[in-house]
Amino acid sequence: MKKEKQLKVTWVRSAIGYNKNQMKILEALGFKKLNQTRILPDNESVRGSLHHVAHLVEVVEE
Repeated sequence: MKKEKQLKVTWVRSAIGYNKNQMKILEALGFKKLNQTRILPDNESVRGSLHHVAHLVEVVEE
């Protein structure tokens, strides 16, 4: 079976002072607290969301 690529995403910078939509994107990705790490599928919709909040998160490909 082919293993699906995944992204290890860590929320490293507060969204305070940024556009409210960026906080909504973080919530949609499943983040609740700062410094939380999530394993997300590597697909176009997730990468598009991460592009909008790239200054707030750290991404590692697995």
